[in-house]
Amino acid sequence: AKKLGILNQYYISPQIWAWKENRISAVKRDFDHLYVILPFEKEFFEVKHQFPVEFVGHPLIDAIHNQTVNSLEDFIKENQLEDKPIIALLPGSRKQEISKMLAVMLSVVDDFQDYQFVIAGAPSQEHSFYLPFLKSKNVHFISNKTYDLLSHATAALVTSGTATLETALFKVPEVVCYKGSWASYQIAKRIITLKYISLVNLIMDQEVVTELIQEDCNTKNIKTELQKILSTEYRKGLLAKYARLEEKLGGGGASEKTAQLIVRSLSK
Repeated sequence: AKKLGILNQYYISPQIWAWKENRISAVKRDFDHLYVILPFEKEFFEVKHQFPVEFVGHPLIDAIHNQTVNSLEDFIKENQLEDKPIIALLPGSRKQEISKMLAVMLSVVDDFQDYQFVIAGAPSQEHSFYLPFLKSKNVHFISNKTYDLLSHATAALVTSGTATLETALFKVPEVVCYKGSWASYQIAKRIITLKYISLVNLIMDQEVVTELIQEDCNTKNIKTELQKILSTEYRKGLLAKYARLEEKLGGGGASEKTAQLIVRSLSK
């Protein structure tokens, strides 16, 4: 398109700040205007690589604020849950990842009898895949309703990725858990040179949510951190940081703002 003289406007930057930073040369070559959704991306492109970009805010804010939420009573009834506070489990979307993460997440179930654990099933996986993990009466499963689940969750255990940011924007205290194979972790450690693995901490540039990675992601640590985020005082501090996170993301209207900037650039 660029070779044909077509103006290229790109909304939501490739995550070259996470890996393969040398792709910046292709970005500079191919894009006329780049609209970024994470505040630190503006500094990354403009200061580090002298490529002007527009920070427009994050579209997740609108997606979450526009969510229609059923009452907790209806949610429990509809999904045949118990009348107990909910701890959401978001173990990822790939089979290997889910198996590894659910095994360790569910290892704390017996220590939290006053709560029910609800697994957020990935749309890409069959219900039958999750059946071996549903052995305790305190563990439930719902599929393709992650936002509904987060709307009513008291706390969450979340595998790294966009889900960590979604959970924070739903104002749900969370512990970020990640455990990969030794080989894949060693490779990732050499390719990805970020301070944190969760978007929440990357955006805030501090450890707002606890990250339990590899050997640290074990029953003892998950139990300790889960108890912490269920305690009133700790939750208050965490929710205050979540409010600052949303402010830092620039509020709502990211897509509308981008559209306006594109129209303005075309009219020049």
